[in-house]
Amino acid sequence: MLDAVNTYNEIGERLVTDITIPKDFNCSKIKEIYGSIYGFMAGHLYEAMKFFEENPPPDVRALSFTANLVSTGLRGVFAQLIREKVFNVVFTTCGTLDHDIARAMGGRYLKGSFSLDDEELYEQGYHRLGNIVIPISDYGPLVEKFVFDLTEKLPEREKAWPLYQLLWEAGKMINDENSILRAAYETRTPIFVPGWPDGAFGTNIFMANQAGKNIRIDYFNDMKKLSEIFFTQEKKGFALIVGGGISKHHTIWWSQFMGGLDSAIYVTTAVEYDGSLSGAHPREAVSWGKIKPRSKRIIIYSDATLTLPLIACSALQNWGKKPNQ
Repeated sequence: MLDAVNTYNEIGERLVTDITIPKDFNCSKIKEIYGSIYGFMAGHLYEAMKFFEENPPPDVRALSFTANLVSTGLRGVFAQLIREKVFNVVFTTCGTLDHDIARAMGGRYLKGSFSLDDEELYEQGYHRLGNIVIPISDYGPLVEKFVFDLTEKLPEREKAWPLYQLLWEAGKMINDENSILRAAYETRTPIFVPGWPDGAFGTNIFMANQAGKNIRIDYFNDMKKLSEIFFTQEKKGFALIVGGGISKHHTIWWSQFMGGLDSAIYVTTAVEYDGSLSGAHPREAVSWGKIKPRSKRIIIYSDATLTLPLIACSALQNWGKKPNQ
C-alpha cells in the first residue's frame, strides 16, 4: 500500500512509469458504465467521453495542462495525444519542460507517500511532489546539462528563438517515445509556455546566456504564431483544459480572438467561490467572450490521474490519426 511508505528508508526504487492507452482497450463499455452510474461526477465523465464520439475534430484542438501531472505516468498519455494528432496546439507551464527532460535523461521519479517527512527527505537529497519522490540529482542537474548541451547544438546560436521552435530543437535531442517534447517535434505541434522563465529550463536558458552562449527567447514570435492560429472567426475550436493557472488562461485568452471556443472540457479540483481563474467554470468564460454562448461545455471535478486516461482513451479512438494521416 502507498500509505505504508512513510519513511525515507522505505522509498526504495519503486519507479513511476509512463502509460499509454492500448489501441484495443474498450473504453466505450466503461463509458456506458459511468453513464449508468451517472451521479455525481460519473455523469460528467460520461458526457466528456461521449463528446469525442459525437463530434468531429475541429480545426483548432488545444490541450492545456499543468506540470505536476508530468511527474506521473500520465506523461506518456500526453505524449500519445500529441503524437496521434488528437491535439494540434499545447499550452503548459515550465515545469512540464523540466519533468519531461529530467525523465527523458534517465531521472528516477519514485513512488512515495504524501506523509513522508520532508525534513528527512531534504537531508537525504530528495524532492517531494505530492506522493512522488525525486532524487535531487535526478532533476535540476539533468535539466541544466540538457539546456547547456542544447545551446551548444542549436543551428543558429545567436538567433532570437520563438520558444515553440526552441522546444522542437529540444525534442529532436530526446530519444524517448514517452517524451512530450519529442512528440511535439515529430508532429511539429507548437507548445506554448507563457511562464517559461518560471522553472529550471527557463532559468538555465538565462544562465547559459550569462555564460556567453548568446541564446535569447523572443516570446513575441510565439504570440505571432498564436495569432496565426487564433486570429480568425472561421475556424472551430475545442480545448481540453486539465488544471488551471497560466496555461488555462493562455488557452482561453487566445481563444477569444477566434470568437470563443465552440466546446471545452475542464478537469479541475479548484472551486469557483474564491474568484480564481483556476476554479472558474466554463460559463464564466462565456462572459469574457472566451467560450461561445451556445458552446458545449463540460466540467469534471476530479484528480486528473483518475479521469484523464478514460477521456484520453475516447479522444484517441475517435480523433486519433488514421493510417493515411
